[in-house]
Amino acid sequence: MSAKIFHNPRCSKSRQTLALLEENGVEPTVIEYLKTPPSKDELVFILEKLGMQPRDLMRKNEAEYKENGLDDTSLTTDQLIEGMIAHPKLIERPIVINGDQVRIGRPPEGVLEIF
Repeated sequence: MSAKIFHNPRCSKSRQTLALLEENGVEPTVIEYLKTPPSKDELVFILEKLGMQPRDLMRKNEAEYKENGLDDTSLTTDQLIEGMIAHPKLIERPIVINGDQVRIGRPPEGVLEIF
């Protein structure tokens, strides 16, 4: 399995992470997740590997978070994951996957641990 990055070209951290990978000889598959959101299975895998709950991987300061009721504490894990797929802007970025290891590029250097 080759490396993947869920990337937003408008995000400086995402651009820095992609550049860092390339500088280190890693040519990941670049997935612009705003155009192609991760599937439910991919998000479940990412959350599991990061040891996070859905809210931990959400950008709670984005307007879409409250506008879509995702701040409702009674929502289930599945409902939150569906919200992330419907509103991919809420997914923290960038996410790098290498095999069965996952890291968030904050700070960008952290992703090098999985290579």
